[in-house]
Amino acid sequence: MFRGRHNHTIDAKGRVNIPAGYRMELQRRSDQPPILTADQNCLRLYPYEDWVVHEKEIVAKAAIDPNARDYVRLMISGAVEAPIDKQGRILVPQYLREQAHIERDVTVAGVGLTIEIWDAARLQKNLNQTQANFRAISLEMAEKVGS
Repeated sequence: MFRGRHNHTIDAKGRVNIPAGYRMELQRRSDQPPILTADQNCLRLYPYEDWVVHEKEIVAKAAIDPNARDYVRLMISGAVEAPIDKQGRILVPQYLREQAHIERDVTVAGVGLTIEIWDAARLQKNLNQTQANFRAISLEMAEKVGS
């Protein structure tokens, strides 16, 4: 599992540091490079095998659901292998940086089975909104998980 938040700067070439603990977990879970793709407001980094499972599931749903096709188009057409270099960085292609509105300051966040890469200010805004609605969100989550 990936947990926690780490602030970094994306360099002029589009490289961002992946925290050491996350790198170790990615390498433990797969010999293949992780997969990087766009999500709604951020980028998402998947361990390779988890990506393969996710990809199969969403492609199957897209065969019968037009909305799922749009999701598949966004997720799969933008997906790239993201090898980690010797300095612990991945290269984020320009089109993915643009899609996630990432320019310089980023937050790398562990969110369970995946890693999110956010523009730092956008993530803070998202967290502030979540905090403002925390009670309602937590009650909704309790219903979903049966607590």
